[in-house]
Amino acid sequence: MSDETLVKIPERRLAEWLMAPMRANRSTYWKVAIAAIFINIFGLLTSLFTMTVYDRVVPNNATSSLVALSIGLGIVVIFDFILKMLRAYFVDHAGAQIDRDIGEAVFEKMLAMRLELKKGSTGALAGMMRELEALRDFFASATMTAIVDVPFIILTLTLVAVIGGKVVFVPGIMVPLVILVGWLTHPAMERLSARTMGEGLQKQSVLVEAIGGLEAVKTSGAAPLMSRRWLKAVKQHSDSSLRQRLVSTIGVTFATSAGTISYAGVVILGVGLIADRELTMGGLIACSILGGRAIAPLAQISQLLARLTSTRTAYRQINEMMKMPSEGPAGEALKLSGVAGKIEFRNVGFRYPGAPERAIDGLGFTIEPGEHVALLGRVGSGKSTVARLLLALYPPEEGLVMIDGTDVRQLDPASLRANVGAAMQESVLLTGSVRENIVLGRPGIGDEEMIRAAEISGTHQFMGQIANGYDLRLADRGEGLSGGQRQSIAIARALAGKPAIMVMDEPSSAMDAQTEGALIQRLREELAGRTLLLITHRPPLLQLVDRIILMDKGKIVSDGPRDNVLKQIMRPRAA
Repeated sequence: MSDETLVKIPERRLAEWLMAPMRANRSTYWKVAIAAIFINIFGLLTSLFTMTVYDRVVPNNATSSLVALSIGLGIVVIFDFILKMLRAYFVDHAGAQIDRDIGEAVFEKMLAMRLELKKGSTGALAGMMRELEALRDFFASATMTAIVDVPFIILTLTLVAVIGGKVVFVPGIMVPLVILVGWLTHPAMERLSARTMGEGLQKQSVLVEAIGGLEAVKTSGAAPLMSRRWLKAVKQHSDSSLRQRLVSTIGVTFATSAGTISYAGVVILGVGLIADRELTMGGLIACSILGGRAIAPLAQISQLLARLTSTRTAYRQINEMMKMPSEGPAGEALKLSGVAGKIEFRNVGFRYPGAPERAIDGLGFTIEPGEHVALLGRVGSGKSTVARLLLALYPPEEGLVMIDGTDVRQLDPASLRANVGAAMQESVLLTGSVRENIVLGRPGIGDEEMIRAAEISGTHQFMGQIANGYDLRLADRGEGLSGGQRQSIAIARALAGKPAIMVMDEPSSAMDAQTEGALIQRLREELAGRTLLLITHRPPLLQLVDRIILMDKGKIVSDGPRDNVLKQIMRPRAA
């Protein structure tokens, strides 16, 4: 038994994906801390300046001393201004660095997420990514400044005690009271923050669903349904946000009131001490100023606690995603090179998350390099699932899915998909130009290869005739193009780079017969010598294959040469 199984390593309070960028900015935070220390010292000097003027300059009419003190104060004000500007710059600079590093890590993790572990809707996931702003705001704001200011409460109270003696009891009592109120409201803030975030994600989910399917919402008459969902989500989120703001306001308002009480209390108590000649007028003014300064950091801390609950809730949500295993092997992944194109399924079983029955069960077949095979079957027979397993979008529950004798779970997903051209059932295009949608920033695919793939897919026929056609900017998901045009661009994207294996799932379902026929003729020459797995219900596309695998309920019903299987299919119909 290994040491790891005997000794459980305690989980870190903050995950490495968050701590690493913060550690990288330690030097910047030290600069912020040093600047904050000097700023606090300068604040104390201002109070001492006031006391000196009232106790020394005014009674003696010492104008020359006032000039000297004013020059000194002017120098302090200048340095205070410079240090505050530097502190703000360093805090923002560190925040920008952390925002960039954390944002990159979280986005890469999201792209590498295993689809069977994905939780919630697209809108909820987008809303959770938006919560990165809560983390950024927390670490890029006055958080560091507030933390550095807290120890100066003791120094400020010590100075009040030295100058005013008994008057220190007034701010000394207010400080623990402010802390107590903040501590008492914290549990309610935790609950409300988690509830508010959950309802905010629900609202985001409804919004993204409505915008993404706006055309379908309009044509299907679903607008009233979506409106009711939106209004319900907005109402729930507004109510929770209102309660959260009210609770957070208690701590902040009490800290502000405590500052006023501290100032007034010092003045009231100080009057009696002046009468007893235990305190001077200048000392009273200085103590009243310092009493307010002692409470001021606590007001910042009260605001910080209110934001801390939101930040912790966002952190927990994002950290759950960061803990999820990424797709690909846990160890070092294998990279595909020199792909021959052999595909093998060995007794594969798979069930979608939450589905009552398996999509495929005990599936086994082999496709030799260069062979062209079609998967046929009724809707829901598991054909598209085969393509998803081959592309390692989901891991099989049992059995093996192999390319050239290697289990796809051992392969680097990026390397696998670089060698498998996929034109899936839904032709989803990205926001950007047609060129970007075909090339996708892949190395080795230049304009010549892009145009070659576009000519084969038929994209060049409608893009090559437009000025700057390939630089035409597409809207979300290719809105503005016909279904056939979107499919054509998706096919060009799959063909670019000449991958050894091609997977096509209903590639021409939105095309007219003439366009489809011309595409088939071009694909027949293009795919010669390369492995093709074709999923279709359209008979004309079967010209591209030599073999058909007929599926039903996740199992193979028939497997053989194209013409023989087609005869088996047609025989029951004839009967």
